[in-house]
Amino acid sequence: MTFAKTITRIHGREILDSRGNPTVEVDLTLSDNTTARASVPSGASTGAFEAVELRDNDTSRYQGQGVRKAVANINGPIAQIVVGMNAYDQYAIDHAMLAGDNTPNKEVFGANAILGVSLAAAKAAAASLSLPLYRYVGGINARTLPVPMMNILNGGKHADSSLNIQEFMIIPVGAASFSDCLERSTVVFHTLKKILKIDGFTTSVGDEGGFAPNFKSDEQALDYIVRAIEAAGFIPGEDFCIAIDAAATEMYDESAKAGRPGDYLFWKAGIYMAPDEMVNYWTDLTSRYPILSLEDGMSEEDWSGWKNLTDRLGSKVQLVGDDLFVTNTSRIQTGINMGVTNSVLIKLNQIGTLSETLEAIEMTKKNHWTAIVSHRSGETEDVTLSDISVAINAGQIKTGAPSRTDRVAKYNQLLRIEEQLGAAAIYPGRSAFLV
Repeated sequence: MTFAKTITRIHGREILDSRGNPTVEVDLTLSDNTTARASVPSGASTGAFEAVELRDNDTSRYQGQGVRKAVANINGPIAQIVVGMNAYDQYAIDHAMLAGDNTPNKEVFGANAILGVSLAAAKAAAASLSLPLYRYVGGINARTLPVPMMNILNGGKHADSSLNIQEFMIIPVGAASFSDCLERSTVVFHTLKKILKIDGFTTSVGDEGGFAPNFKSDEQALDYIVRAIEAAGFIPGEDFCIAIDAAATEMYDESAKAGRPGDYLFWKAGIYMAPDEMVNYWTDLTSRYPILSLEDGMSEEDWSGWKNLTDRLGSKVQLVGDDLFVTNTSRIQTGINMGVTNSVLIKLNQIGTLSETLEAIEMTKKNHWTAIVSHRSGETEDVTLSDISVAINAGQIKTGAPSRTDRVAKYNQLLRIEEQLGAAAIYPGRSAFLV
């Protein structure tokens, strides 16, 4: 009797993500007839150094956004590579696909095709052993529930609003458990909605489920968050802190388009800032509001700006690199060598395989930085993200507002995991943040 379970069948298909754009879904079957399914998210605000998401560029279908080429790669050359392989050897599966693609950025098969198969293989292997995915990936020590950065106001390229900052999030640092933090956060979310309605603002939501009102300024958004926290009966800075995703690469690019390369343009407000001014802006903002985490405060290639920002705020604020690092170990190592940031956002589809994602997380943690497992703005019902966050004891997760099923599905999965873990479950609260 052999322990190995081999992959016997792979089937890819084109489905829709939460923005109504095509994406990849994969069904994978093992020799014991275990079948698992995985789907792949897609970002709107993407880093230039992300692995290639293969699109058809056929304008006669889905405005060129179709993924039939990626699906054909799954059902053709990728299937030929992995069918017959041991499903329990995740590293071998992933690296066989990488060798078959044989490009640095996965442009032949497409990172979306490769990731769909990588995740489906892991899920099938876990199911064949009757293990939850977080236990299969993380082992017996996987028991830390993540503190969510819950997106409650959307701006930038995630909403048709007046806000330049892409995401305004609440962090329930004072909760006693994950279920408690979810309840508290939902109360603040609904309280904010009531306040917005009373004050005559729209309560429509953006790509990640947060509200998208036409405020006068980004600071007004922060004022409303503080109001909502207090009106819900909590203390800003104690029960809840605030996280920001500035998506500064978008501001940097907008400035270049306007003829001022090297500056940052808050394009919805018409305000330019030089890199030093940008650092001063974040320093001032974090001194006046209970901001605990700042993501992409500088552009993806503004390494000197990032160094300045880290020197100014790195001991006080979690500085998160997303576009800067794109879950890529070589870029993370550059950040380590230069002493910029203190945290890495982990997005599986930025790099394209589960194995490479885990390598990026290991590098991050070895450097005593934090790792935040994150969704994308174009999501699916797949809840793999929740299991991965527990598997690696990340302590933090970004997966949107408590609205839109594609976001709520991740929170519901974490509730199930908390229930399974019982007394062994850990909710780290503020201790998940190393500042």
